Amino acid sequence: MDLQKAIEKRASIRKYSDKKVNPEKIIEAIEAANLAPSPGNTSILKFIVVKNEELKEKIAEYCNQDFIKEAPFVVVVCSDPAAVERLYDVRAEKYVKQHAGAAIENFLLKITDMGLACCWVGAFMEDSLKIHLKIPTTNNIEAILPVGYQLVSDKTVQKKKHPLNRKIFFENYGNKYGQDFEVVRRDDI
Repeated sequence: MDLQKAIEKRASIRKYSDKKVNPEKIIEAIEAANLAPSPGNTSILKFIVVKNEELKEKIAEYCNQDFIKEAPFVVVVCSDPAAVERLYDVRAEKYVKQHAGAAIENFLLKITDMGLACCWVGAFMEDSLKIHLKIPTTNNIEAILPVGYQLVSDKTVQKKKHPLNRKIFFENYGNKYGQDFEVVRRDDI
């Protein structure tokens, strides 16, 4: 699948089939996440791959999202901000979040490219999850990513996004017209 198709196809899938997922595909997606830009090329993110049914149930409980336990795998993305804090002081928190977002998007696009499905879960009881997954208290949980094959009967697709004419400004915020910009729409190509 080419990149544009993966971007357009990626959706938050919450219904998974019981088809087995090759764990190597999870590692391949984590490798894609690892290629995301990071501040100072620091190693910030850690990934916990969970297959154990009891642990998946606890994760689902602490996220208040029952569908999570139905996924064959759950990937928990954690950040260790220590090195970034030493390098960037007060800017570290912003840089860690930017890196985590870029890495998670790489992961989601690679999962989609491989024909798998995922949902980015960002609401959870962090302290409880840290205890159950033995995550150091100095680390942060950035996302919960259940992974599996989409249930065939599930027709979930990416939701339509707002038009770009409400989102793009030229030279300053609110200026919808760019005199020095020749804009070619994809539809016009």
